[in-house]
Amino acid sequence: MKAGGLKRRALLQGGSIALLLGVQEIAWGATIVAVRVWPANDYTRVTIESDGRLVSEQRVVGSPPRLAVDIDGIELNPALRELVGKIKPDDPYINGLRVGQFAPRVVRIVFDLKQAVAPQVFSLAPVAAYRDRLVLDLYPEQAADPLESLIAERLRDASAPRGRDTVVAAAPRPQALPEPAAPAGNAPDPLGDLMAQSSSRPSPAVSVSAANRPLAPEGPLPMPMPAFAAKAPSPPPPPSNVRVPATESQTDRIIIIALDPGHGGEDPGAIGPAGTREKDVVLQIAFRLRERINASSIAGSPMRAFMTRDADFFVPLGVRVQKARRVQADLFVSIHADAFTTPEARGAGVFALSQSGASSSAARWLANNENEADKVGGLNVGNHEVQVQRALLDMSTTAQINDSLKLGGAVLGEIRSMGAKLHRGEVEQAGFAVLKAPDIPSVLVETAFISNPEEEAKLRTSAYQETMADALMRGILRYFEKNPPQARSRQL
Repeated sequence: MKAGGLKRRALLQGGSIALLLGVQEIAWGATIVAVRVWPANDYTRVTIESDGRLVSEQRVVGSPPRLAVDIDGIELNPALRELVGKIKPDDPYINGLRVGQFAPRVVRIVFDLKQAVAPQVFSLAPVAAYRDRLVLDLYPEQAADPLESLIAERLRDASAPRGRDTVVAAAPRPQALPEPAAPAGNAPDPLGDLMAQSSSRPSPAVSVSAANRPLAPEGPLPMPMPAFAAKAPSPPPPPSNVRVPATESQTDRIIIIALDPGHGGEDPGAIGPAGTREKDVVLQIAFRLRERINASSIAGSPMRAFMTRDADFFVPLGVRVQKARRVQADLFVSIHADAFTTPEARGAGVFALSQSGASSSAARWLANNENEADKVGGLNVGNHEVQVQRALLDMSTTAQINDSLKLGGAVLGEIRSMGAKLHRGEVEQAGFAVLKAPDIPSVLVETAFISNPEEEAKLRTSAYQETMADALMRGILRYFEKNPPQARSRQL
């Protein structure tokens, strides 16, 4: 009897140990499935995607600057080794990296840095097509002042010989249009009707919510070095002969237009049937519009375009607003290409902020989709900036909305004049988070439905992108004709 009890006790103890080992194996058994690197002047983001939540520790070592990241509970595998080959020579922050099995079930990644950084490391739960992600954002310790950069660009342009690229008017004077009226409650709403008709249909392959949009393949990837270490050559230094001292004769007021290409980086935005990504198309339109703005002036005051992103990287919605306010932008234009669950939806649209609900069911639906971008792109919710962003996005004013409606009316009129189909013939309103700068007239332009095969094909062409940029430029000039820029202390 006593011997049997001992045997049963031993079996129970052995089972408990096996159970504990099994739990440990589950807790520490994550596998790396993908790695991605998003270099940009603002910051470089590195994402490590796995089939379970990762635990990591990091520390910065100076002279030369390095960042060491230890990831617990994993083994070095081919997917993680690919990180070495993804470092580009022109990355502003990473000069190269090494990755290896530092200890049993501990992988160490050492980033050799080009400058001192202030890293932010955080985890993201699965969303959309992504599984668990460990995110490393490498910000510079001393960020450049974007307003100073715009002023430096202006000084260089002012000293350059005047030629065809330095004209002072990018578009002919537009004809006067009546002031836009407030959205009418009984105006035709084709998209809203289409939404109602398709509400009972099964969801097609093309997804419309940013929370479950499919991701396009990234294309061919560079092969990792055999030794699992890479050293990227340093980029050439900037020319030292570009020095233009400011003088009183050069002092003038800069009119700044903030251009906001939607999505970017980890967030591709909507994806068309042929694989066209919204983030790529809207960035191209923004580049073309920037050229027109930088070549223009209003009543002798030069115009400059400031882009919330000028490459393929993610910018949180609140940060887009903060960037525009930091450079004291006169206008804010967010550029998108929307999508719907059926390919029949088509047309361009212009939206302003609403404090009292959306002007239509379609406007509400589009705003909800766009406001999901932070979940997909990856926002560091553990950072104190979240409180700042939340406070900022609650400071919208009636005056800002009224000016935004005027800007939206001017832009919509020019889009109509280019022959583009409109999914509603008036400026719509909804609670778009990116339009909530309290002191900057702000509009969001949906250039076309990327989920419509015909409109997707147009969005891919330089001709349509040029035509859309022309229309947006004329709309901006038309707005300033009736609403001259306010006097400010911003000088060169």
